[in-house]
Amino acid sequence: MRADGRKTKNVFPMYKVAAHLMSKRYDAMNMITLDIPLEPIRTYLNQKKKEGIYLSHMGLFIAAYLRTLAEFPHLNRFVVNKQIYSRNEISVAMVVLKSGDINQETMSKMYFEPEDTVFDVQNKIDEYVTENRKADASNGTDKIINTLLSIPGLLTVGVGLFKLLDRYGLLPRAIIDVSPFHESLLITNLASIRTNHIYHHTYGFGTTSLAMAMGNLRDVPKRRSGEIHLERCIPVGLVMDERIATGVYFAQAFRKFKEYLSDPSKLETPAQKIILDFDNQYKKQKLRREKIALKKEKKAQGTKE
Repeated sequence: MRADGRKTKNVFPMYKVAAHLMSKRYDAMNMITLDIPLEPIRTYLNQKKKEGIYLSHMGLFIAAYLRTLAEFPHLNRFVVNKQIYSRNEISVAMVVLKSGDINQETMSKMYFEPEDTVFDVQNKIDEYVTENRKADASNGTDKIINTLLSIPGLLTVGVGLFKLLDRYGLLPRAIIDVSPFHESLLITNLASIRTNHIYHHTYGFGTTSLAMAMGNLRDVPKRRSGEIHLERCIPVGLVMDERIATGVYFAQAFRKFKEYLSDPSKLETPAQKIILDFDNQYKKQKLRREKIALKKEKKAQGTKE
């Protein structure tokens, strides 16, 4: 068993075959654009702002994704070495620009629970951004990169070793914990740098099965009562690994995703319906992360004292 997942049970034979026919993730990338109406989101965010509650577009999108994943657990599957796995945690990778330098960025990931509300999500995003945006901040990803670059030739050997270990499910948990290539979702908001949406690659190394890129607002023609109207939308470039779910499954899942964003107030309370491949594994990983966080907190307190 891999540290980040277990082999998925009861997989349709066609998908077992597909994992062999399309052994590389880039072979299996399907891409689509989702146009998310802006008005319901803007109205909701403005209302919350009047109540003294700050929420971001990113917070709503991740919260909607979590709620969708709670009902469509196949979204949290991945393929490595022609085997389909069910992930035992929910993690989201996101790039953060360092403060004061647009050319310096870092990338790590956040962990979420399927029952997280939009408020929980926003709090975790704020903590993640604050911690990683510091000019002198160095997260686990940065530390590994700096180590690999510290000795000539080590980068080639290290990356090759990581790929080999990952292929056979032997990559240490400590590496997976800080790797931005092993996550449920890769998300980026390119509108923040005034750029159109793209279809982001899902990497050959690691376990990324979904990539989501939001872009500049655009007007989308919609037919209403026989007339064409322009609707302001947030375009999202979505890339999916088709080996983890059927086309119908993806279509139903992201129809639900758009439904949540059409009424974000539904994200204020914990999910009423949660379906997970291996529920007990999620609970074990949550407990493990809580113990690690507690150790870090005690260590930080001891350093201050």
